[in-house]
Amino acid sequence: MEHAFNVPLYSLIPFVLMLGAIAVLPLFASKFWHKNINKLIISLVLGIPTLIWLLLQGMTHELEHSMIYDYIPFIILLGSLFVVTGGIYIESNLKGSPGVNTILLAIGAVFASLMGTTGAAMLLIRPLMTTNENRKFKVHTILFFLAIAANTGGLLTPLGDPPLFMMYLRGAPFFWFAGLIKEWFVVNSLLLVIYYLVDKYYFNKENPRLEKASKRSKLNIRVYGKQNIIFLLGIVFSVAFINQNTFDFIQMGHPTAFIREAVMLLMAILSLRFTRQKTRSANHFSWEPIEEVAYLFLGIFITMVPCLVYLETHAQDFGFTSPHLFYYATGGLSAFLDNTPTAVTFYSLAFGLTAQGGLQAYASYPMVAGIPAPFMEAIATASVFFGSMTYIGNGPNFMVKAIAESHGIDMPEFFAYLFKFSLIVLLPVFILSQLIFIH
Repeated sequence: MEHAFNVPLYSLIPFVLMLGAIAVLPLFASKFWHKNINKLIISLVLGIPTLIWLLLQGMTHELEHSMIYDYIPFIILLGSLFVVTGGIYIESNLKGSPGVNTILLAIGAVFASLMGTTGAAMLLIRPLMTTNENRKFKVHTILFFLAIAANTGGLLTPLGDPPLFMMYLRGAPFFWFAGLIKEWFVVNSLLLVIYYLVDKYYFNKENPRLEKASKRSKLNIRVYGKQNIIFLLGIVFSVAFINQNTFDFIQMGHPTAFIREAVMLLMAILSLRFTRQKTRSANHFSWEPIEEVAYLFLGIFITMVPCLVYLETHAQDFGFTSPHLFYYATGGLSAFLDNTPTAVTFYSLAFGLTAQGGLQAYASYPMVAGIPAPFMEAIATASVFFGSMTYIGNGPNFMVKAIAESHGIDMPEFFAYLFKFSLIVLLPVFILSQLIFIH
């Protein structure tokens, strides 16, 4: 989609300040930042001037699309999954040994593609924390869980991650994403191996006798709130099938576009109605994590509109004509712009370049949703993988962080996460994936 708007660089300032607030305030004004109402104030202070500027510039359509057709479905999806999975309590006598934890993270990688990264993360984060409640060192476990279950695991279906669902709606076949299983397997296997070695080090540092003791007890697992599994399936199937590809009467820009969201809300309401409060209490369920996500992404989705328009307007000048450039450009921006709108933007760029003959060198490759397959592969893998590079790269990231902190786990702040984990652990794995698969 081409824009006739000349977006000045100064219009990007609110978005930069929004990112700066998320990165800096937790470090230097932690008491202020801890209150969700202050996050809402920051979002409004930066978002309202941007909103007024967009309206004065005639960017009503861009603003409407971002807020009504991106932000609202985004929050409803995350919120409904948060409510439903918060009603499922898994009680077990599992002990957090390196082997057990690695298996739980591997299950998260599989579940992420079946029920979405948000569903997998919300379903498994609490059992993972319960399993490791007696461990002294557990921050690294939450970080790897965030990377795998909330991001890299969701590559194999359009249900796995919102960027893939957007590509599906634009014409990518449902089962085409299963062909990315090689990238999925390599990246997740490497992260699981690295995690096992790290957790083994910390485990032995705590008490080398714990692992032997944990093997003696008989395994006992109980699931409470099982009715929520039905509601969870309702959300999954609504995302998969309630769209314009399945039903002709559903149209973007029309109230029918929100039938899917209505079903998801219904599942959340049924979950609240039929789940015992005792079950939610056992999960330490509270509304604060989803409130934090809603408030922060309200500001992000408003202030990033000029950024996305600027990128769509100028991206062709950057010389992005090869899959590996698309991979790193999509990945780099997915980490800081949220991976869903970034994936859509670079898909639009690839589609425009294809239509204009700019990707003629790749004409012999199969076409996927109107662009050469290597470019779709680059956009899909980069948006899913690099969404784990920062807390704002993918919606579930903030929720995992907030839930962990509500359980007393001292999670690293923005810069600490970036420099102490994602740049030294995740980025080398993602670069290796590109060297092997994206050329």
